[in-house]
Amino acid sequence: MIRSAAPKQAELRLLVPSLMFVALVVAAVASLGAPLITSVATTFHVPLGSAQWTLTIALLSGAVATPVLGRLGAGPHRRAAILVTLAVVVAGSALTVLPLPFAWLLVGRAAQGVGLGLTALMMGVARDHLPEARSAATIALISVVSIIGIGVGYPLAGLLAELGGVRAAYGFGLLVTAVAFLTAWRSMPEAPAGRTAHLDVAGAVVLAAALLLVLFLAGERNLWSRHLAVAAGLAVVAVVLLCVWVVVELRSTTPLVDVRAVRHPAVAGANLAMFVGGIGMYLLLTLITRYAQTPDGAGYGFGLTTFVAGLILVPFSLLGFVAGKLTPRVRTRIADPLLLAGSAVVVGGGFALFAAARSDLVELFAAMGVLGFGVGGFSAAMPGVILAVTPQSETSSAMSFNYVVRSVGFALGSAVGGLILAAGTGPGHLFPDDSAYTTAALVGLGAMAITTLTSLALARRRSSGTNP
Repeated sequence: MIRSAAPKQAELRLLVPSLMFVALVVAAVASLGAPLITSVATTFHVPLGSAQWTLTIALLSGAVATPVLGRLGAGPHRRAAILVTLAVVVAGSALTVLPLPFAWLLVGRAAQGVGLGLTALMMGVARDHLPEARSAATIALISVVSIIGIGVGYPLAGLLAELGGVRAAYGFGLLVTAVAFLTAWRSMPEAPAGRTAHLDVAGAVVLAAALLLVLFLAGERNLWSRHLAVAAGLAVVAVVLLCVWVVVELRSTTPLVDVRAVRHPAVAGANLAMFVGGIGMYLLLTLITRYAQTPDGAGYGFGLTTFVAGLILVPFSLLGFVAGKLTPRVRTRIADPLLLAGSAVVVGGGFALFAAARSDLVELFAAMGVLGFGVGGFSAAMPGVILAVTPQSETSSAMSFNYVVRSVGFALGSAVGGLILAAGTGPGHLFPDDSAYTTAALVGLGAMAITTLTSLALARRRSSGTNP
């Protein structure tokens, strides 16, 4: 069925909730790996390190798919790209449910992770087919929904795993991705006429290799503690590959990502803020959920089950959504870079709260709520900073690069938390000292301070009129 580039009014009414739903589903399904790691290890009789790859491989495929889909989304076949991607996610979801060996579960999780690349395409659709004021608010909410989907996926996955096992949790993923596919098939319009997009295969391959190394190093924490020289060598290789990728993109007539546009001070500053801020945001998320599940026999912690620990993310999702709804209204009075800075300060407040008070479960809920509000505001303001200097036709491509940066930042945030806690675990002990959590929180405060300063520098540049 062929759609016109200009959707009818009835279709426009469905478009905004459809964009939100697709962004929420792909984020929630990709996050299913985190709360199910222990269950996967038990069900498939594999080590926890191997089970961890059910999350890492989804992040990797999402990070690679995001710029590829962003480039395809800038062309005339955006609707087809969305539907084919969702079909891949549905097929991957089916693989996670079927009684197949562990290797097939990883294949399915990789296919599910591809869906993370759709977030930027949802923004491109909103910018092309909605009035300017409404598209700006919708894009901000899509950015927020892509974050709070994590908070939705965690408790649901934990509950279903407790009630029906790991297959039941993945079965829920299959159900919602199938509904998302039908929703997109019904509501997604064609891209505006006159656009072209060519895929830079060489750039995609080099980027995939670099990101594989980055996420491998982020996930394999034991490698850093036991084989530091090997880990450092692989880190150097990853940096070299990223440099090669930049050269390839600069020389390509059809780059995967317009690196020259990324070098614009506003875009570069926003991506730096996203990278460092992403490390801090995911670090706190990791610290709180791990602290809550630590048995009280360790001298701290609450020994919560996966489901109950997942409920701690409810205030994260709720307050994140509230911040996302408020941000479009506030940004009429406050510039987006200042909103980024303010949101980074709020996340820093969450770190300070966690560092100072975590002896009561209510305090963990409070810290998670503060984190959610800060992350929601940060995510809602970020697109405005980048899209202010981005051509409309390049919306998907520009935002896709920002989401690659975010994915890498999240992965490194998780790794940083693991390394600090591992360093704080004494010989013969299963759990780190309580003071290790304080140390990690202080590191997170430093990351958010850098994010705040970067955002303030963007605000000063804008106010001085140096941004076009």
